[in-house]
Amino acid sequence: MTVRRTSAPSRDGVHHPVFSRFYARLSTRLDTRAGIVDHRRELLAGLSGRVIEIGAGNGLNFAHYPRAVSEVVAIEPEPVLRGLALEAARRAGVPVDVVPGTAEALPVKSEAFDAAVVSLVLCSVRSVPRALAELHRVLRPGGELRFFEHGPASSRGMVRVQRALDATVWPRLFGGCHTSRDTLAALDEAGFDLGAYRRLTVPEGGERLPTSACVLGVARRPFPAPGPEGRGAAPGGEPGTPG
Repeated sequence: MTVRRTSAPSRDGVHHPVFSRFYARLSTRLDTRAGIVDHRRELLAGLSGRVIEIGAGNGLNFAHYPRAVSEVVAIEPEPVLRGLALEAARRAGVPVDVVPGTAEALPVKSEAFDAAVVSLVLCSVRSVPRALAELHRVLRPGGELRFFEHGPASSRGMVRVQRALDATVWPRLFGGCHTSRDTLAALDEAGFDLGAYRRLTVPEGGERLPTSACVLGVARRPFPAPGPEGRGAAPGGEPGTPG
């Protein structure tokens, strides 16, 4: 398996060295003690072909990609996490190419991927609409977007708490994370067809850890509507930079 290193500097200005080292330790603990690893396996089950993963972090998803995946292009803007992702890519069972970039300006061609993966990342992107517009662009028509994301709590009181934290200390402490973003509504607004999904609380029981409302599921980039002569409409959006 070949992992292509890139020496090009990240141009996005995303740099959270303290949080990144904290997250690298915490995420491994949560995988084993809060059941996150089971959600990762569910998220990635059945994928095949070329896959783009946005905000790959320290690469904890890489070990769970099915053998039917021919290549994973993993985008990670934060330098410390990207270095850890490169190490994880060497151990993966499928080819993984770790590259710098941001969700709002993906450095890849349009309609180049069979599937996309976002895993606890839409909470921290600078613009969810722009990030989803980019995912819509790089997916082929009919391609899947697999998502495992934070979401609003089930009670109005907790939603108010989430919004208060999101507006003050939480993003500063946790690398830009916003826990109350509504992934399902954002996917609908971005033009994706929402498929099966389920709401869950992480962790779902057992270990006494802080809990988070999440949603896990799949959406698709719809096929273009037929044109006036019965042909598919031309794909929208500008082409991206070749990746």
